[in-house]
Amino acid sequence: MKKSIISRRKFIGAASAAAALSIVPLRYLYAGGTNPKKPNSKVGGVQLGLTTYSYLSMSHSVEEVLGYILKAGVNAVEMRSVLEESLGIPQPPPRPARGAEVSEADKAKYTEAMAGIKDSQRKWRLSLPMRKYADIRKLYNDAGVDIHIAKFAPSTWSDEEIDYAYDAAKILGAYGITDECSDAACKRLGKFAEKHNSLAIYHTHQQFAEPGFDIDKLLAYSPANRLNLDIGHYYGATGLHPNILLEKYHDRIHMIHVKDKTGQKSNTPGENRPFGQGETPIADVLLLIKKKKWPIDVFVEMEYKIPDGSDACKEVIKSIEYMRNILE
Repeated sequence: MKKSIISRRKFIGAASAAAALSIVPLRYLYAGGTNPKKPNSKVGGVQLGLTTYSYLSMSHSVEEVLGYILKAGVNAVEMRSVLEESLGIPQPPPRPARGAEVSEADKAKYTEAMAGIKDSQRKWRLSLPMRKYADIRKLYNDAGVDIHIAKFAPSTWSDEEIDYAYDAAKILGAYGITDECSDAACKRLGKFAEKHNSLAIYHTHQQFAEPGFDIDKLLAYSPANRLNLDIGHYYGATGLHPNILLEKYHDRIHMIHVKDKTGQKSNTPGENRPFGQGETPIADVLLLIKKKKWPIDVFVEMEYKIPDGSDACKEVIKSIEYMRNILE
């Protein structure tokens, strides 16, 4: 999905969590009375939620995202880059535009700048007071939202940075860290998850359609390794029913991503669509999890083209309601 330019605001870590909460629009927290409206997105025993990646097209500080989450009535989330962005991590230089001609000198300059930013980010992470993550947890928990997963994607970081990521995840109350699925990531990150009594959870795209892809091998690298199955990507890439994998690996799956895509036989194969307009068997998946009572989080990852006059916040609400209606 094409990423629009978004604003970034630094989270005021030194301020109290209560003061930070005060900037969240009250209409998101109150429902006509004086008592805070605590969200509840557990429906029919199935925990619905979202990944904050869904809001990438909008201004998305920690406080703003909390407002969007509460408006959707969601009480469980996967936090993505919004965490470190809001805390003020040094940002990389903008990438050259896709398709643009770039001179060798400019390529070298960009490579040098990226190396410098990685070192700056490492120093920033290792000097960041962990109380700032405690402030974020209090901000969210006080509003009724639990942070189930932190997506730091740290498998290529230094050992010290991976320890930092797991320390932060524990303080946030997360049961694991997500990263993108690769042999290198699965081989490395699981060992750190074991060390921190946590989980290493790997997000998939089209890998299941690639020759030789062996999820059993990747999970076997560590007892702490888990699969973050994206049922939309899986169906869009393979045309196979996601329940096949859920039946086999449900004890190694703590969270799935949900999106609605077209299948391989469609005129527009593998295309992201609003929920209910694609071909991913979302209802089958939800009802299987409900029937089996598996403790699997079901999180919206909103990636389809946002209709004119709408925004990501409104579209996530529609997606959550679509799934609620199936489970109620």
